[in-house]
Amino acid sequence: MSAAAVEPVVVLDEVTFRRAGRYILNRVSLRIAPGEHWVLIGPTGAGKSTILGFFGARAFPTTGTVDLLGHRVGRVELLALRRRIGHVDPRHPLDSPLTITEVVLTGVTGTTELMIRLQPTAAERRRAAELIDLLGLDGKAEERWPTLSQGERGRALIARALMSEPALLLLDEPSTGLDVAAREQLLETIDRLAASDPDLASVLVTHHLEEIPEAATHALLLARGTVVAAGPVRDTLTTDLVSQTFEHPIAVDHSEGRWRARSLRAVRA
Repeated sequence: MSAAAVEPVVVLDEVTFRRAGRYILNRVSLRIAPGEHWVLIGPTGAGKSTILGFFGARAFPTTGTVDLLGHRVGRVELLALRRRIGHVDPRHPLDSPLTITEVVLTGVTGTTELMIRLQPTAAERRRAAELIDLLGLDGKAEERWPTLSQGERGRALIARALMSEPALLLLDEPSTGLDVAAREQLLETIDRLAASDPDLASVLVTHHLEEIPEAATHALLLARGTVVAAGPVRDTLTTDLVSQTFEHPIAVDHSEGRWRARSLRAVRA
């Protein structure tokens, strides 16, 4: 199949979003293909969370269109669509002392708690065990949520999001609350996913260039609800474009597959 014939995972076309008469997003267009790994970067209030809501079929544009996995949002049954989209939120609202296995199995139903009336099948339990191993949590499957580190929780939530075999994986600031070691483990996990499932598309939201995994292929820079730049990551994450996005002189450096940002004033001092 030619590249031109591959159906995109996400298409935003001239999307605007207004709240209380104020533009949150203004004429945003974007196209994500299978196997692409996007990072969404911008200052607080730029509209990143709103765009992620569109990607997860949980928000609707004021004008413009959103197509997900070949379906126009607003003309498709949303629950069925959401089952094909994995969403990883480090603020996962779980209070029960579920084991890692049980947390991962909640990805089957897309719920926070286990559904007592819906017992996991043997195949689902096997897939949960495989994902727990893939995410580097082997040997910890029966450890309980309250005892887990933030890093272990993050990896468990990625495994949970993958239970439904999604075509699109959304990572909403997955490094929140992690120390340096846990952050690096998480980024290694994301890179491993990209290698293990070449058709999976992903979008990672972050404020920090240091939190971008090596597997990232594309970047979207967003400021004041408007796209500053979007495209291949090396063409987009430049000193000029990142400085424009954050309205501050920022020097961008890329070395050994990883990104770094510093104040351009400090570099010149």
